[in-house]
Amino acid sequence: MTDQHRPASNDESTKPGPSAAGEKPAPEDHLVTTLHSLTLPDGTLDYTATTGTVVLKEEPEGEEYGRGAAYAELFSVSYLAQGVEATERPVVFAFNGGPGASTVWLHLGLLGPRRVDSGDAGAPAAPPHRLLDNHETILKDADLVVVDAMTTGYSRPAPGQKPSRHHGLAEDRDLIAAFVIDWLTRHQRWTSPLYLAGESYGTTRAAAVAAHLMDRYYVAIAGIALISPVLDFGTLRFHPANDRPYIHYLPTYAAIAHAHGKHEDRLLQDVVDEAEAFAEQKYPALLAAGLRLAPEQKQEAAARIGALIGVDPDWVERADLRVEHMAFLAELLRDEGLVTGRIDGRFTAPAGDGNSPRMETDPSIDQLAPSYTATINQYLRGELEFSSDVVYEIMSGRVHPWSYKDFENRSVEVASDLSRLLRKSPHTRVLVSHGYHDAATPFHASEHVLAQLAIPREDYSERIRIEYYEAGHMMYCHEPSRLALSQHLSEFVTGAEAQTEAETENAD
Repeated sequence: MTDQHRPASNDESTKPGPSAAGEKPAPEDHLVTTLHSLTLPDGTLDYTATTGTVVLKEEPEGEEYGRGAAYAELFSVSYLAQGVEATERPVVFAFNGGPGASTVWLHLGLLGPRRVDSGDAGAPAAPPHRLLDNHETILKDADLVVVDAMTTGYSRPAPGQKPSRHHGLAEDRDLIAAFVIDWLTRHQRWTSPLYLAGESYGTTRAAAVAAHLMDRYYVAIAGIALISPVLDFGTLRFHPANDRPYIHYLPTYAAIAHAHGKHEDRLLQDVVDEAEAFAEQKYPALLAAGLRLAPEQKQEAAARIGALIGVDPDWVERADLRVEHMAFLAELLRDEGLVTGRIDGRFTAPAGDGNSPRMETDPSIDQLAPSYTATINQYLRGELEFSSDVVYEIMSGRVHPWSYKDFENRSVEVASDLSRLLRKSPHTRVLVSHGYHDAATPFHASEHVLAQLAIPREDYSERIRIEYYEAGHMMYCHEPSRLALSQHLSEFVTGAEAQTEAETENAD
């Protein structure tokens, strides 16, 4: 089990010093360091956890060079293994997405030394909620820094600053990159291999931050883990004249239908392969034909789609062969009085309105979030001994409106950032993790974008590893998927996979 020892420092922040009349005291870091140990099958792992907010400063325009002004207080937890050579040990910076999600999900769901017992589809955990030791924590292989974006968790603007200045793709990118630079300097870890791990919009952030670190600071990232990725929003944003989401979502619909018994006696992989083949070869032409499609052709197409995704062909035909994801999640189990999860299509809940054209709420988030909310608040105050007088924002709508001002009149995408990074940094590798039942960031959309990266074909084959899991967006709530993903991350950070491939090539 994890043993909590004495605090290494009750509070590393200092009392604000005297200030001139009328001046507000400058904000200070508020950090607490505690000592812990984790008993693993192969021995004991001793580590420190430094929890709290750090003040980030910038050089005000027109001011004297090097004079920093506070503009943000970012919350993070840094886990550092003890008794090892720190400068050679990898560091993983992790964050979730949303925008508006704190990093509690990756922190307590997958990466940290403690993990939440959340339950799974059909059996979500009931209170009292609890934490378990995470024997698969990435801390075995690398130091870990989980950081919350602005207005999530305990991250807030510095006094006198507005949070909205950080609520946008470019602004958020710059803030997280500044945090990474600040952390490396404070901890003297500039020579450590650096990794970024993002989930959902956090993958958008990861690609943008990694490219910015290289472009702006010449900091090369060793690897990027993209968990449930979205690299081009045009592949999943439903709007008129954009048929791409209908095509890319169809294999996910088929996988979710399989999870609910719509493809009896068939393997999930066989269903997915059939759906992907249809989505890539026939479906685009059918949608492009539009009014030129003969009535009998449309009926035939609706029957094929209905059979693939487990719904009435007449409903598909009335939708003009274009099945929007929220409508599908409301329709799939309508005859059972259930709606299906968006974050994870294996989850269900009773429908509030049996005739509603769209799902009312997401049962996967509703059934998983309470365990994360309870345990992060208890964990921070109890085991990590950090407290704050503001609410820890698990999911915050206060980040909206989120600015994409640099993408006016075009799709929001960071595939070009990822491509540029891979061209400029020849040693950067990418691990991509997809959940088959993820109706938030469909796996086929990610496959398509990755295949179109502006990089050499051999780089795509040799530097990008793509894995799949029989679960949803947060695939780590499914125990077999959690174990598999943890193993893949371990291999990715330690380079075990690359070493094995090299040995195989040399043997040949």
